[in-house]
Amino acid sequence: MPVDYSKWDNLELSDDSDIEVHPNVDKRSFIRAKQNQIHAERQQRRHQIETLKYERQINDGLLKRISALLANLEANAAEAESNLAEMAFRAIIESAGKPEDDKPPAPPEGVHVNVEQPPTYTKMMMVMLDQINDALNEKKPASRFTGMVEELRIHLNKVQDLQKQLLAKLAELEKEETRKITSESIHTGFDSSYVAKATPSASEEKKNDSKIELLNPNFSTSQPEKPAAADEEDDDAEIEASADGRKFANIKATEYRESHAFITSHPGILSEKETDGILVMAFDAQLRNEDDTARNYVHQALLLQYCRSLGRDGTALFFKRITTKGHQAHDVFYKDVRETYFRIKSRTAEINAQRAASGSDDIEQIQLHAVEPGTEIKIQIPSANSEDEGEKRGREIFEGFAPEMRTALETGSLDEVNKVLGDMKVPEAEEIVGLLSEAGILSLEEQIIDATTDEGKQKIKEMADNAAKESYADDPE
Repeated sequence: MPVDYSKWDNLELSDDSDIEVHPNVDKRSFIRAKQNQIHAERQQRRHQIETLKYERQINDGLLKRISALLANLEANAAEAESNLAEMAFRAIIESAGKPEDDKPPAPPEGVHVNVEQPPTYTKMMMVMLDQINDALNEKKPASRFTGMVEELRIHLNKVQDLQKQLLAKLAELEKEETRKITSESIHTGFDSSYVAKATPSASEEKKNDSKIELLNPNFSTSQPEKPAAADEEDDDAEIEASADGRKFANIKATEYRESHAFITSHPGILSEKETDGILVMAFDAQLRNEDDTARNYVHQALLLQYCRSLGRDGTALFFKRITTKGHQAHDVFYKDVRETYFRIKSRTAEINAQRAASGSDDIEQIQLHAVEPGTEIKIQIPSANSEDEGEKRGREIFEGFAPEMRTALETGSLDEVNKVLGDMKVPEAEEIVGLLSEAGILSLEEQIIDATTDEGKQKIKEMADNAAKESYADDPE
């Protein structure tokens, strides 16, 4: 009877004493490198399988909610034609279900270690609605209801296509994983015994505690090396709120009437750039440990996002729902605010801890000082009742500053202004200095020194000493 040896083709050996290498290559080092390569590839493959399974799980939850929203709109087509935004908002709120069901599952150990916990399904749906509204505003379909249904189907097909791609890749990796016979594939087939005795007794199963012996006992089966974290500050370098956005961010979260009036008179702030800019302001405020200010900024930023995502009548619909006592929209919105704020608080705490650990006290700052001796910088705030166009513009810029900067300017002290600038990042501080100059708030004036006093005589002596030092510095000899 012929023996089939084809199964030995699938053996994956990490050590082979009969291997032949070049005379100039150390045999033990070569075998050790081969071991590490095989183990690393196997570990990476298993990590990819876990990652794909987790991503498919999240996409399944998103598909379920998109399909439910589509079915709800089609089943209530008559009502949706007249009140599309409210119908879509209500359907998303109803599909949220219990808070624990609205939150995606936590990733397995070692999966997406450098990625924050994914947002709730409700927030994913709101972002999708925001994208659909932008597409409808560009295309301007004859029937907004028909256009929304078509856009929803496009998003549904995209997620379904992604699921197919993930499934194909998963099947390919699992096939590769099972193709090779490794030491971990070995298992006990039959391991039991039966001994006949004088008196009948039940057969006793033999328990065998087996332990896999690694060819290289020093090999670490830990997760693959984590990729370097992306520089988050680069992403936020060009994201900043406008003067109107900063003014809106400083409206208290409880003043819904004032926020509504501001959006009505400044509809331009309903943009993604303003939302991101205010969130950056919240991040910077939390870095300074200003919890209440950061929480207020997060609330105002998400308020703009929700109004924008609800479509053409989204602003009126949002304020109607959020001010209705006991409405479910209130719980959904404030849950989103809390989660976003705590993510920012957690990240800024890590950054502050890293700065403290590294002892990075010498941070680059922007400070205002008069360069020429005998001059000083004066602060003059534009009048609120002036009829001059230049002063009106300057007053508008002044009112757009953060409260702490306005307070420092009102004191008239350059030291107080420098304290506020010292807490800012360099790009932000440079922009503030530019706005101060544009508004005409800063002016350079000659300093009047009273030479009859001891203080005046001391200043004159210091100016003379500085001038002498500069003249020596310019002398090449």
